[in-house]
Amino acid sequence: MGMIENDWLPAVQEEFRKPYYKELYGFIQEEYSTKKIFPPKEDIFNALHLTPLSEVKVLILGQDPYHNDHQAHGLSFSVLPGEAIPPSLQNIYQELSDDLGCYIPNNGFLEKWAKQGVLLLNTVLTVRAHQANSHQGKGWEHFTDAIIRAVNEQDRPLVCMLWGRPAQNKGRILDNPEHLVLKAPHPSPLSAFRGFFGCKHFSRANTYLREHGMEPVDWQIENI
Repeated sequence: MGMIENDWLPAVQEEFRKPYYKELYGFIQEEYSTKKIFPPKEDIFNALHLTPLSEVKVLILGQDPYHNDHQAHGLSFSVLPGEAIPPSLQNIYQELSDDLGCYIPNNGFLEKWAKQGVLLLNTVLTVRAHQANSHQGKGWEHFTDAIIRAVNEQDRPLVCMLWGRPAQNKGRILDNPEHLVLKAPHPSPLSAFRGFFGCKHFSRANTYLREHGMEPVDWQIENI
């Protein structure tokens, strides 16, 4: 697994000493050595590498990584350039278009968001190829809870977008009154029409950031 070297390290290093993490580390090492696992090992912590804790403006929680070839690269909802845009991200783009007038791009590569302070975090960070949820319950949830707690402890305004029940269940950790917590159904085709469309989370986030003297997020992903 790629090392965490920026300001996330002090926030999570205690987790590395806990029994669950030692079991998780052994499990992950075995999985990568015997099976096809996504994302590539060096990309597991990309969300933390690309969005330092001190720069987090927005938290968007996903579940586990995409499980098909060449998709996952460590950012929730994002896929590598050249890959088809997954259905949930198509719906995110549609809401962005309706909410902020963004054009729908020809790719699903969200690194631009991460570099602006949007923490694109999955609650489980690895998955077996073509087996959704196959690494649930192995310990990642404890580790990502520590990440969410570190975000919650930031003494500055930021926005948390919780889409779908699994993400909203993490809302118990997010109790900082300085933060804006936005909830909506998941953007998947199964639930987007139940209230994700029309939630206006992107404009609400930018309004909140502006009201607190912070630079809003440029949500437009450009064509490649």
